[in-house]
Amino acid sequence: MNQQPKIFVFHLLNDRSGSPKVLSQLLKHWVKQKRDIHLYTTKNKNGFLSETEGVKFYDGWYVFQPNPWLRLLYFTLSQMILIFRMWNKIEKSDIIYINTVLPFGAAILGKCKGARIIYHIHESTVNPKILKWFLLKMVKTTANDIINVSHYVQQSHNITSIPNHLIYNAIEKSYVENILPKIQSQSPKNVLMVCSLKKYKGIYEFLQLARDHPQFLFRLVMNASIFEINSFFKEDKIPSNLTLYASQKDLHPFYQWADVIVNLSRPNEWIETFGLTIIEGMAYGLPAIVPPVGGILEVIENGVTGFVVDSRDREKLSQTLVNILSNNDTYTMMSQSAKTRLNMFSEEIMMSAIDVII
Repeated sequence: MNQQPKIFVFHLLNDRSGSPKVLSQLLKHWVKQKRDIHLYTTKNKNGFLSETEGVKFYDGWYVFQPNPWLRLLYFTLSQMILIFRMWNKIEKSDIIYINTVLPFGAAILGKCKGARIIYHIHESTVNPKILKWFLLKMVKTTANDIINVSHYVQQSHNITSIPNHLIYNAIEKSYVENILPKIQSQSPKNVLMVCSLKKYKGIYEFLQLARDHPQFLFRLVMNASIFEINSFFKEDKIPSNLTLYASQKDLHPFYQWADVIVNLSRPNEWIETFGLTIIEGMAYGLPAIVPPVGGILEVIENGVTGFVVDSRDREKLSQTLVNILSNNDTYTMMSQSAKTRLNMFSEEIMMSAIDVII
């Protein structure tokens, strides 16, 4: 019986965003299979990738910089360090598993060593455009297989010379098992958004929505520290019906509290390629409001499990929210449909599909 190859996994920034969360699910699955897993990423005790036992961890270096030119310099340096630190660790018989298109140093390393390279592509928006061109060129030049989280992602990079696999992100089995009982209200009024602390994620549109509807309650959970949040909003007046929250390890109480979940990313600045928080909301029967473009349209059925609205259209966004929360029949139908739709995104389906590729 042939020995299973070692799997070296590379991810740039270990935080509490969607792509490391999906990767953490995969790592736990491989650990249960007793595979030899090696993970190279940044050390962050609050990141999703720090919660996996049974994985050999290599401390990667990268520091995010607000200045775009300095950020590009640090990013390039981080990949040079990756190649230097991992050069003697990789062998031809290993599998290089690259999460997102960013860790191009791992692709160079794998190509030089003759190892098999698998890309798991989560994103379509990379700036500046020259960087996106370069990173996709690396994918096209080095990858043996590409895993896409949506049809939209595959169409976006349009690399047809390499085997492409559509595997939707999934909700963790343990997450479903730990769902809290919903406290059903006769008049739904709680609105939730979970996102990164970026303007293009529609944060100011969410603030405006809260100002427009003092009759509803709003919660905004951001992948950031209290210090970063206070600095971001230092010149803004937060409406009294909106509560801001820093990065959370447990989002269950927020989904339990919510009656509707929204994603207000600006379509002209950021394209959602999937929408992991939306399927987490589905588990709680939450109708959703999502952008009109991207892979997130493969998650939501417009008019069935939620509505598709451009967050820049303030009037339509406002009216859509009122329609969901003020019509009990519509709300009940959408809530039930959301739970049914969740079956498409089971962890078992995702893991089985990736195992076939591996």
